[in-house]
Amino acid sequence: MRPLPTRLLPETAETIDGVLHIGGCNTLDLAAEFGTPVFIYDEQHLRNRCREAVEAFGPGVAYATKAFLCGAMARLAHEEGMCLDVATGGELHVALTAGVPADKLVLHGNNKSLAELRLAIEAGVGRIVVDSFDELDRLDALHAETGVVPKVLLRLTPGIKAETHDYISTGQDDSKFGFTVSTGLAEQAIARAQASASVELLGIHAHIGSQVFAVGSLGKAAAAIGEIAVAHDFAEMSVGGGLGVPYVEDERAPTIAEWGKVVTDACRSANVTATISAEPGRSITAAAAVTLYSVGTIKRLDGVRTYVSVDGGMSDNPRPVLYGSGYETFLPRAVLADRPETVTVVGKHCESGDVLVRDGLLPADLEVGDILATPVTGAYGHSMGSNYNKVLRPPVVFVRDGDARLVVRRETYDDLTRLDI
Repeated sequence: MRPLPTRLLPETAETIDGVLHIGGCNTLDLAAEFGTPVFIYDEQHLRNRCREAVEAFGPGVAYATKAFLCGAMARLAHEEGMCLDVATGGELHVALTAGVPADKLVLHGNNKSLAELRLAIEAGVGRIVVDSFDELDRLDALHAETGVVPKVLLRLTPGIKAETHDYISTGQDDSKFGFTVSTGLAEQAIARAQASASVELLGIHAHIGSQVFAVGSLGKAAAAIGEIAVAHDFAEMSVGGGLGVPYVEDERAPTIAEWGKVVTDACRSANVTATISAEPGRSITAAAAVTLYSVGTIKRLDGVRTYVSVDGGMSDNPRPVLYGSGYETFLPRAVLADRPETVTVVGKHCESGDVLVRDGLLPADLEVGDILATPVTGAYGHSMGSNYNKVLRPPVVFVRDGDARLVVRRETYDDLTRLDI
C-alpha cells in the first residue's frame, strides 16, 4: 500500500496536482513531447553532486564516465570543476569531442590497446592509470616512438573485498584489475615504474568495487594504499569510486561528503601527505534521473502474477538481468498514491528474463497507456544500453528551471543500418 519514497526522486522533484514535475517540467508532458522510453535527468541534481564531490575531494576528483556519458554530461562535469575518468578510447573520444581539455582526463582500463595509449599520449591526457606489466611494455614502446613521458598512477589491488555483488567487486586478490599487493606484484611494479625513463610515476590508485554501502570498507582501502603512498612518498593517491546509492525503499547509503570525510580521516591517521583524489560516478548521476515508459499490456494471471509490459526493457536497463538489481515503480500521474498492487514489470524483448522490476508496487487503477516510471536510473542505463531485438535506444533529456533540452536524440530505424556495408 506504500506510496513511492520521494527521497528516491531527483532533488528538484515536486508534486503538483498529483503529477510529478522535475526541474520545473511536467513529466507527463515530457513523455508526450519526447516519447517513451525516455531518460529524464535533473540537471541541477547533477550539478549539485559534482559540486559536493569537488568540495569533498578537491579539484582533482574525477567523474567516472562509465556511469553515464554523453557530450552534455562531459561538459557539465567539467564546468563544475571535475576531471573526467575515461576507460576506453571511445570514452576518451567523447570527452575530447565535448571540449574537455585533455589534461583534465584520467585514462583507465585493464587492457588498454597500443592505439588507445597512443591516442591518450598524443592528446596529452593528464594521467594514465597503469594496470599491468604489459601496459608498461606498451608505454616503453610509445616512449621510444614519441619521446613523450606521460604522468601515471599504478593501480593496486589491496586485497579488500567490497560488500557488493561479485561481478562489481574489484579489490579482492582474485581480480583482473591492478597489481596485487599481497603477492608482491605491486612493489615490483612500483620499482619498475620508478626506474623507467618512459613514465613519470606520480602515485597510486585503488578501487575495491561498485555499489558499496559500507563506507568503512572504502576507508579501509584508503588506509591500506595510504601506507604504500607514505612508504614511497608519493605525490598523489586516488581512492577510486564505488560509493553505493539507494535504489529501493529499504536501502540507505552515505553521501559523497560522508565518504570524503571517512577517506580523509583514514588518510590522516595513516599520515598520508599525498594529494587525495577519487572517482565517483554512480553517486553523481544515478538518482538524478527517472525513466518513463508507456504501458502496453497488462496480463493478470489469477493466483500467479500480474505482468505489466512496457515499451523498453533490458535494452535500456540491463542491471536487473545482470545483477538482480531492484527498482521501485510508480505512476507519474499519481506520485503520492498508495500502491496496493504487486506487479512484475517486463520489457518487450524476446526473453523471459527481460524483467525490469520483479515485485513492483503500483496503484490499483493502472491502465494500458499509462506512463510508468522507474527512479534512480541515471547510472548504467543509458551507458550499458543496447539494440537487442533492434530496439531503438531512448533519448536523454536534461531539465532545469522549466526548460527541457534534448541532449541525446532517440535513434531511428535508419540508425540501425547505417554501419551496414
